[in-house]
Amino acid sequence: MKSPQAQIDQLEQGVESLVTRAELLKKLEQNRPLRIKLGCDPTAPDLHLGHSVVLRKLRQFQDLGHVAMLIIGDYTALVGDPTGQNKTRPMLTGEQIDRNAQTYFDQAGKILDTTPGKLEIRRNSEWLGKMTMADTLRLASKMSVARMLERDTFEQRYEADITIGIHEFLYPLMQGHDSVMIRSDVELGGTDQLFNNLVGRDLQRDAGQEPQCVMILPILEGLDGVEKMSKSKGNYIGLNDAPVDMFGKVMSISDELMGRWYQLLFNDQPAGHPMAAKKALARRIVEQYHGAAAGPPALAEFEKRFSKKDYSDVGELCVPAEIWIVELVEQTGKFKSRGDIRRLIQQGGVTLDGAKITDDKARVTVRSGQILKAGKLVVVKLLESH
Repeated sequence: MKSPQAQIDQLEQGVESLVTRAELLKKLEQNRPLRIKLGCDPTAPDLHLGHSVVLRKLRQFQDLGHVAMLIIGDYTALVGDPTGQNKTRPMLTGEQIDRNAQTYFDQAGKILDTTPGKLEIRRNSEWLGKMTMADTLRLASKMSVARMLERDTFEQRYEADITIGIHEFLYPLMQGHDSVMIRSDVELGGTDQLFNNLVGRDLQRDAGQEPQCVMILPILEGLDGVEKMSKSKGNYIGLNDAPVDMFGKVMSISDELMGRWYQLLFNDQPAGHPMAAKKALARRIVEQYHGAAAGPPALAEFEKRFSKKDYSDVGELCVPAEIWIVELVEQTGKFKSRGDIRRLIQQGGVTLDGAKITDDKARVTVRSGQILKAGKLVVVKLLESH
């Protein structure tokens, strides 16, 4: 195992903030495997590249001899993390949560070392599901309303007179209680998780435990280059996306965002012509999640479709002669919701025979042989139905 100083020098790379460096160094000097916590709420079935930033840091801890504690928040998901939300999240059913949680086990293994002894996966229903009302009240007594309203999300919603459910106040306490139950040494999170992570320190201290250190990682912007990567915003690349889809999505980002992705995903910088650098980035991402053999075919398919404009073997779609543009794109079967399609249209990401369509209310006339392109992923030849 590396020396404590060498470990902390490596672990601090790419970190936004650390609470505190002195405490982490002291823990490392104990010369034992630390328990490194990362919580993921299964509110959606897919992990994406945004999650990979913090998962890669967790893997770095593993490679240095520490134990990854991946907490599947099947119980906190019943509340829904209010972080960054301007309204109360809808509650998921137990069946939805279980289905999503199972996919997390599989996807996390694309990054983490799943060797026995290197990774513990726990569901927080193990302890939160056994709490009585008295237990919950005791937990709630650890936090004042004034302190809870210091959280920017709650503060903004309160000032804007937007409803805050009492159950949402419990979320940071539930997440913090997870740290107590697993005796976490370090908790990882994005910049939007700092409040929740610090609550864990407070609860551990109250329980007579040595408080966890908190390591905050930058948030990866999504395909739009503005909002954080999020499934709900439709600006994400899923770890389970097909290689061709992954490659095409990376090629759709701006040159400015490309530099940010190089830094956060690979601790690297783009080199050479922007187009070549972006293709290299897309290939690295594809190969990381699908293996080295998947990179060259994904590159070849992209160049065939978009650089050489060879549409000889694209799929065909039979549609009415006149159709609403949103419905037309929807029939490709490549989009999760009409909201995603509307945003793509408004951003200029849909063309029909090379003509850009930006009005999401438009109706279009279809002629057999026309090429519909939607984003960097969807290319189909249209056939007019009779």
